[in-house]
Amino acid sequence: MAYSKLGRNSSARKALFRDLVTDLILNERIQTTESKAKEVRSIAEKLITLGKRGDLHARRQAAAFVRTERSYTEKDGEELTHHKNVDAVKKLFDEVAPRYAERNGGYTRILKIGPRRGDGAPMVFLELVK
Repeated sequence: MAYSKLGRNSSARKALFRDLVTDLILNERIQTTESKAKEVRSIAEKLITLGKRGDLHARRQAAAFVRTERSYTEKDGEELTHHKNVDAVKKLFDEVAPRYAERNGGYTRILKIGPRRGDGAPMVFLELVK
């Protein structure tokens, strides 16, 4: 099966996919280009299927791909709030996968939102189906 290289070498492409899939699991909706979304969709669907399996081996396979710990800073008015240990694997197995227990595939949806202002790249929302 052919895939898009997205103008990156293999390690940069894998890092991009890992970040986008992790953000999709944590936020349940991401905005990206159409070509990136089409590539990330297949990875996300496979990870949700692993989550539905739910055994230790599936959890370790998912943890090997998804970024498990992230820390970021959020500015609330004048206050800086630090968030740590946001675990995407835990959310995948405990919240996201059980939601799709009765569904056989088709866990994501791509919604087109028009061209990007700077370069005209087609932009989409990639989201988990409710």
